[in-house]
Amino acid sequence: MPRATANHIEIEYETFGDKGNPPLLLIMGLGAQMILWEDDFCRELAQRGFHVTRFDNRDVGQSTCLKDAGMPDIGAALMASMMGAKVEAPYTLSDMAKDVVGLMDALGIASAHIVGASMGGMIAQTLAIEHPSRVRSLTSIMSTTGNPALPQATPEAMAVLLSPQVEGREANIERAVTAFRVIGSPGFPFDEAGLRDIIARSYDRGFHPDGVARQIAAIFASGNRKPLLAALRVPTLVLHGKNDCLVAYEGGVDTAEAIAGARLVGIDGMGHDLPRGVWPRIVNEICDLAARA
Repeated sequence: MPRATANHIEIEYETFGDKGNPPLLLIMGLGAQMILWEDDFCRELAQRGFHVTRFDNRDVGQSTCLKDAGMPDIGAALMASMMGAKVEAPYTLSDMAKDVVGLMDALGIASAHIVGASMGGMIAQTLAIEHPSRVRSLTSIMSTTGNPALPQATPEAMAVLLSPQVEGREANIERAVTAFRVIGSPGFPFDEAGLRDIIARSYDRGFHPDGVARQIAAIFASGNRKPLLAALRVPTLVLHGKNDCLVAYEGGVDTAEAIAGARLVGIDGMGHDLPRGVWPRIVNEICDLAARA
């Protein structure tokens, strides 16, 4: 797959569809590689008239892994975040939003429809706040504002997020499958075979557990976006599962309430993943938003 120099790092990316169509960028979440935007999902968006780009965020997959940045103290970062103190982190979501801007510059994209899931939604929100001219529309999926007053992840979800690292390919596949059994969508079939395939391919593309820790620190260090979101004047869609135990549905509500004119779509049975059964609704909503934009 091609790579682009963006914000002083290398970003691995892939495109779908006609370059002459309106550009749409997909930003994935914490520790997740671009292949979690599954091929069929990307092709469906391309067939609906977009030039789709998916990419690996910094510190995952085949984009630059910032090994020299070291391993952050996640416990200290969490405690500082809860106390409203400064969080020490190698980088922030603003830096990750600049990665997206750099990728767009490298690809000759002046502005695009931006779609982000989970941490990707946080990056997308930050991009819209700090680089509004680059955003035609904003879709925030299963994400949140960083508002500390919101409900937190359930103990079970937090436990799988912060579970100890394990050694070896098979053990890491099992660890991830166990995690998705907890945070996934109870109202949709659990595609274990498909999930195992994506997890295995992700492990083989690049396994960087320290990078995931740096991304967690970036989230904690970036604070509450809600006051800044109130100034946005970009067409916005907020999609959130009503059964999300990792990023509570209230996070989606808070996002939609913060952005003037935002459309909130709550999906029954959806947790913190993107089961194939919700793809048609997500694609239709994104297309409707782009048409309004």
